[in-house]
Amino acid sequence: MSLSIARNALARSFKPAFSTTAVLSRGKATLPDLDYDFGALEPFISGQINEVHYTKHHQTYVNSYNAAIEQVQQAQAVGDVKTQVELTNVIKFHGGGHINHSLFWKNLAPKSQGGGEPPAANSPLGKAISQYYGNLDNLIGNVNAKLAGVQGSGWAWIVKNKDTGALEVISKPNQDIVDGPHIPIVGIDAWEHAYYLQYKNVKVDYFKAIWNVVNWQEAERRFSA
Repeated sequence: MSLSIARNALARSFKPAFSTTAVLSRGKATLPDLDYDFGALEPFISGQINEVHYTKHHQTYVNSYNAAIEQVQQAQAVGDVKTQVELTNVIKFHGGGHINHSLFWKNLAPKSQGGGEPPAANSPLGKAISQYYGNLDNLIGNVNAKLAGVQGSGWAWIVKNKDTGALEVISKPNQDIVDGPHIPIVGIDAWEHAYYLQYKNVKVDYFKAIWNVVNWQEAERRFSA
């Protein structure tokens, strides 16, 4: 994987949610600014979780991705193809972690900023929810079922199939990104670091609680973009 290919893949993958400047600064991945304070999602997600999640876990994905890209650049300079190939999975994992978490922060909002407020029934997203799932509760139930089925670490996503226009629910293992015909609309992190400090081993309570702070306005924007 060349340096330019890795950078371009990260930027292309990120376009549905943010401008590429939120992802890359002078060719490096950077943490996106949050739209709210760490404690603003309480009591549904604790400030402690958000602080650790953002400053430790997400920062690690950023640092590791940037380090791997630098190693690829060094390997290219000396024609070390073996090292470049070995770093492919590192770039995929940590770059994917950066993309997924940047989407995740944006698809959450405090109650004071509209978190948890459902999309309007006559909006494009509202109509799609009605068409494909009957109502919002059914859609959330489908997502929570996908989350409960995640073995180990991974994500559940509400996505738009850009080929058919359908609203779908999928899961992805580890830090694999939403790709192919799917556009990410809402992503829920099922990794332990997203909930364990607050919900311990009862992750189903986290899956229920997080919908109180889902930013459906952002989901609507992604769906209609």
